[in-house]
Amino acid sequence: MLKKYGKTLIIATIVILLPMLAGVILWDRLPEKFPTHFNTAGEVDGWSSKAFGVFGLPLILVAVQWLCTVGSLKLDPKAENLEGKVFSLVLWFIPLLSLVMNTLVYCTALGVDMNVQIIMPLLIGLLMVIIGNWLPKCKQTYTLGIKLPWTLADENNWNRTHRFAGPVWVACGMVIMVCGLIGGAFLWLMLAAFVVMIAAPTVYSYLMFKGKIK
Repeated sequence: MLKKYGKTLIIATIVILLPMLAGVILWDRLPEKFPTHFNTAGEVDGWSSKAFGVFGLPLILVAVQWLCTVGSLKLDPKAENLEGKVFSLVLWFIPLLSLVMNTLVYCTALGVDMNVQIIMPLLIGLLMVIIGNWLPKCKQTYTLGIKLPWTLADENNWNRTHRFAGPVWVACGMVIMVCGLIGGAFLWLMLAAFVVMIAAPTVYSYLMFKGKIK
């Protein structure tokens, strides 16, 4: 099955590494002290060397991409359920993350104000909305989805839990996006949305497992 996704994986790897090319082109303009982490206020609170920022971050993401992909296809007992357009889309998550993250890092390093405290909630919320639309179509696997003992043991529980979780994730994703636009009050709302996204499907699934939901 790995052979089937080999071409996609190679193209995705090239996309992940594209920021390295940008870093080489901008090398002389980039500062030696490189921003690599932002706090909830969108302020830089973590730094690294220029070499690590340009080369290290993309290479780490490539390693994660290959580890997760190969591990999923080789080790998941239900790997056959990973086939299809959904898994192909999953393979593009880290490439997209690489482009967005490195764009923010480079622009910040060059003194461009990117309003990280607004951009990141919007992107995270959009991602949650996309995942929410995908969850009801997610087949039972040990790699993707809401992996609980009772969802993995019962396909009906898995399917109903994911159909329930889909709209919850879409709604919470929209809340997170709004939070990015309302500024100072967004943090506690974001945290509440993340708690609901995890807790609501888990409780629903457990109640079904216990026979409280028919």
